[in-house]
Amino acid sequence: MLSSRRQSNRSNRWVPTAPPGRPGARGAETAPRVKNDDGAKPAKPRNTTRVARVPVKAGQHPLANASENAQLFDYEQRTKAAFDAVVPTLKQISGLQHKADFERRAQALAKEQLGFELPGDILADAWVTQLDMRRLFAWCVFQTYQQFCDDFFANDFLSRLETEFQTFLIECGFHTLDISPCADGRLAHVISYVLRLPHKVVRRRSYAGAMFDIEDSVTKWTEMELQRFREGTPTSADMPTRYLKTVVYHFSSGDPEHEGCAAHGSDAGRAAQGGLEQLKAFQTAVENSFCCGASIDLMLIGLDTDSDAIRIHMPDRHGEIDLKRYLDASELFDATLSMSRAQADEYIYGQVRQAGGEMSEGMQKLMSHLLINNVSQIEYVRQYHNGRYQDIGHAERFIGAGIGFEEVQLRNLTYFAYMQTVEEAAADLDVGINIFSKLNVSHDLPVPIVVRFDYHGQVPGARERAIEHCERVDNALHDRYTELATKGLLHTLRVIRDCEAGERIEVMGSSVKGQVFEEAH
Repeated sequence: MLSSRRQSNRSNRWVPTAPPGRPGARGAETAPRVKNDDGAKPAKPRNTTRVARVPVKAGQHPLANASENAQLFDYEQRTKAAFDAVVPTLKQISGLQHKADFERRAQALAKEQLGFELPGDILADAWVTQLDMRRLFAWCVFQTYQQFCDDFFANDFLSRLETEFQTFLIECGFHTLDISPCADGRLAHVISYVLRLPHKVVRRRSYAGAMFDIEDSVTKWTEMELQRFREGTPTSADMPTRYLKTVVYHFSSGDPEHEGCAAHGSDAGRAAQGGLEQLKAFQTAVENSFCCGASIDLMLIGLDTDSDAIRIHMPDRHGEIDLKRYLDASELFDATLSMSRAQADEYIYGQVRQAGGEMSEGMQKLMSHLLINNVSQIEYVRQYHNGRYQDIGHAERFIGAGIGFEEVQLRNLTYFAYMQTVEEAAADLDVGINIFSKLNVSHDLPVPIVVRFDYHGQVPGARERAIEHCERVDNALHDRYTELATKGLLHTLRVIRDCEAGERIEVMGSSVKGQVFEEAH
């Protein structure tokens, strides 16, 4: 956590403007360029620090949105800089603890560097023993998270054209796009960055290995069908639109044997196979329960977390998703680099149409849209990260546990563990704790966990139940990871939010010291 991040000495403010979105045009077919993977595991590269591709200049690719990329980069840098300022600031404060006027100087430094003051009681006790840096670290991470959330919901920097995309989605024949990426923090930006989709329209639920909860997805499907039948939204029940369930698994092109999906042993083949099996199980569950499997469509996407290039798996001759056949966005990027915008758009749509076989025209349009959107992200990584992220491994700042986290749309910011209870998400949590044992605990820093439950304010008693969920999960976390908690190596923040009203988060308390948050706010 300490070695590979850009540090900032100032500003905790986020001020990028809202980037625009667009559905994108379509064009004519051309010769197919489907990649057929023989399933062989790629050899480990001799030097994983080398960049495979030559960086491009801003706006060089005709389909890339250079202005949006600049805005997204500014947002990413400002946000992560605020989190990454915590450690260097605390190091400075640690060096002051035995100097005269320590408390005043420490508070002034924290206010200047981080944008908030520190708990006075922790500073006041420093003269007796050593300054409790673990509590201070957790406090600062939680305060920074709260500032990040407040700013996100107040300014909505990642807002896109939600209505336009919903209309486009319906035109493609889908009323719901439900995406389950891996809980790995390197996929936390898959909606707003990698796929450039409006996060308010797309449903996202992250799980370790992208092995999503089938019952949860069936419940959501049922809810959407009832909403269509009773309210006629987003489409009426008599319209032949479908529910599209998508899995995004991941792999590392630079270090495939070590930096792939931990839940699948860094084996891209296993990750893809697991995602496909989960998709089929969901479809079967709906068919067996409601006899209407035709209303479910499936999509499988692979993401190279080193470069953010996606691959979309195409169907075989029987119409089933084929793990060995896919369109690679990075290859499409290179193939269309010297074309005009219209030619590049037509070329990509042509590849999808040729490879898609019997896929519906709507599915072809949506796949083309995602591949075209990903072109901007590929250029983003090539331009701003020299073609490959420096932190190709884990570098998350905190674990998010519970239900919510709409605001987290940035790579390597959060490891997700969606849950109602700790028991049901034990495997996901254990993966997260293992990640943070290497990132934080190995440096004698605690694992910061934000326990979050969003609720619908119009439902009687929903807020009270959300608070109860927070307290129950918080207690269960401390019980499950008792050794870490008793050593001060695990701290939690309890948060709720009325998602129906679009409100900011509401802090309920923290293991650092609950009443401090009330005093500070």
